[in-house]
Amino acid sequence: MSRPFPPRSSSSSGPFVRVNGKIRAREVRIIGADGKQHGIMSLGEALTLARANGVDLVEVAPNATPPVCRLVDFGKYRYEQAKREKESKKHQHANKVKEVQLSPKIDPHDLGVKVGHAIDFLCEDMKVKVTLKFRGREMAHTEYGFQVVQKFLTDIAAYGHPDSAAKLAGRAINVMISPLPRNKRAKHPQQLEGGAAANSRPESNHQPQPMRVAKPPAPEETKPVSAFANNPFAQLEVKH
Repeated sequence: MSRPFPPRSSSSSGPFVRVNGKIRAREVRIIGADGKQHGIMSLGEALTLARANGVDLVEVAPNATPPVCRLVDFGKYRYEQAKREKESKKHQHANKVKEVQLSPKIDPHDLGVKVGHAIDFLCEDMKVKVTLKFRGREMAHTEYGFQVVQKFLTDIAAYGHPDSAAKLAGRAINVMISPLPRNKRAKHPQQLEGGAAANSRPESNHQPQPMRVAKPPAPEETKPVSAFANNPFAQLEVKH
């Protein structure tokens, strides 16, 4: 079906795309729905070809000489374009770099916090730059700094790998860490904890058992107390 004007929704999102009667060039280069080249033809011939195939004439490269148009359903074209934009946004995180700073005398608890932050960044497909800075006389024992960095790399090995070996540059040790592919990367610890908590959570239709309260022991039957402390007739059986 030939549409002289693009749908109203086409101009609401994304770049403006000329379709069918909105195309202004006299001649266009045509790409078929199967990706094959149809050569250069006049705009009238291109519109007739699109109408014959029941598709739209979509201008995909307006700055080319002549402009390049594609024979495709405009709704399908918009869907493919939105899908490509969504995929490109997913990979934008890989270009972001987060920095984590360490010290040779870092406390083990603080190191664990830094490792947790690095895991968060790597699970979001971000790179992590680790910087360990020396101060004063700490430069005399740089081996301690390399030990801390190696411990850090070991703790995040399931989530990322260093692009190169850690190097000493000036008064700091630097190393860049890239996230592992999703199919080779361990799950985020919070996801594992959430799954374990969900499994251990009781079902919603399960009614709590009432608390059982132990009954106090029944009082022992009290025997009549005789006036005598040692009654000599207590063990005597009376026969009728």
